Amino acid sequence: MMSAPRLLVIEGNTAEARARQIHYGGEAASEGYARLLRELFPGAVVDICYPADPGANLPDRAGLDGYDGIAITGSSLNIYKGGVEVLQQIELVRAAFETGTPVFGSCWGLQLLTVAAGGVVRLNPRGREVGFGRRIRTTDAGRDHAMFVDKPAVFEAMTVHLDEVETLPEGATLLATNDHSQVQAAEFVAGRSTCWAVQYHPEYPFREMAAIFRRLSPSLVAEGFFMDEEEEASFIADFEHFEREPGNKALAWRYGIDGAVIQKGLRTIEIRNWVERQVIPTRAARGRG
Repeated sequence: MMSAPRLLVIEGNTAEARARQIHYGGEAASEGYARLLRELFPGAVVDICYPADPGANLPDRAGLDGYDGIAITGSSLNIYKGGVEVLQQIELVRAAFETGTPVFGSCWGLQLLTVAAGGVVRLNPRGREVGFGRRIRTTDAGRDHAMFVDKPAVFEAMTVHLDEVETLPEGATLLATNDHSQVQAAEFVAGRSTCWAVQYHPEYPFREMAAIFRRLSPSLVAEGFFMDEEEEASFIADFEHFEREPGNKALAWRYGIDGAVIQKGLRTIEIRNWVERQVIPTRAARGRG
């Protein structure tokens, strides 16, 4: 019998950003990601590293080679602004590419993988996409792709981002799109590794999005998403209610969402599919039991 996988979660945020999210009732992105992976795959060994932290003890190429899969969280950083917090992450990911370890990226993870592999990320000219990414559509390639097995062809997903992929790396396959950002999901090979990545957050529970809205207030009022802070507070309360009662039909109707977001098994299916259909087969091909 094959043992449970050994996985690494790369935290995209600085220590300051992690503390700010926790202050508003959320958690470090990597902690939530690791908990979900352990829940989906009981017995999985999941480690976390913090490449945006000064003096972080990061795995070298040999250390990265010891993992069966690597997942990358979201981040409040902007990759085109550079800086040591960004460069250390790019260098770490490029080292991972040389190991053949499969990689999955959410939001910042997609952007980081794209730039590390030679693509381009920009500030989205349409502005922020936040709350629910609407009418995300799998492409012809995406409908037949292992990442989207059991996912509806058109779906909503929890999301928050100001930046987007402008140019995918050479040879990449676009897997999903919507009217806000052309690249909502993609696959590409970089070095010896295959990367699956999405612009949205299949790993987020409703409570984490509620914390993000609290953290971003009052910016979202200024950006025109809400008439005032009272309206925003009501929206946040609805997210908290969704966390307690995901099957609430009135709330689902109000926000125009369905099982792809509400049902945890469907919301997180991309991550499950990545481990089951990419990480585990690749581990077997690498001769690991």
